[in-house]
Amino acid sequence: MNSTFVTRIGVAILALTGLAVGGYATVAPRHFYDEFPFGRAWIAVDGPFNEHLLRDFGALNLALGVVALCAVFWLARPLVIATALGWLVYSVPHLGYHVFNLDHYDSEDQVGLVVTLVATPVVALVVLLLGLRDRSRPAADRNYS
Repeated sequence: MNSTFVTRIGVAILALTGLAVGGYATVAPRHFYDEFPFGRAWIAVDGPFNEHLLRDFGALNLALGVVALCAVFWLARPLVIATALGWLVYSVPHLGYHVFNLDHYDSEDQVGLVVTLVATPVVALVVLLLGLRDRSRPAADRNYS
C-alpha cells in the first residue's frame, strides 16, 4: 500500500467520523444524548441534558468532518497536516477526559468507549506522520493527487 492511499483512507475515516457523529448530535441532540451509541446511553450517564452543549459538540464534529472531507478530495499536504492536527487537538483531550471518568460505565462500555475514542487520535497521528514524512519532496510535488 502506498502512502497516498493510506493517507486518503485515514482522512476518509476522520471525515466519516466527524460527519456521522456531528450530524447525529446536531440534528437530534436529545436522541444522541439518550441513545448514543446504539442505545448504550454513553452520554446520558455523564450529566444532565444540555441541548446547547450537544449542538455545539455536533457542530464541532461536523466542521472537523467537512475539513477532513476536503482533504479526502484535494489531498494537499498542508490541508492533510492541518486536518490531522485539528483532529488531534480535539480528540486527545476528549479521550483524556473519558479515560479518567469511566466510573459511570460497566466494564463492557468502558472497553468500548476507550477503544472507539483511541481510534480517532491514532488515525489522525498516522495521517500526520504520513504528511510530515513527505516533507522531503519538492514543493511542486507535495500534493498527493
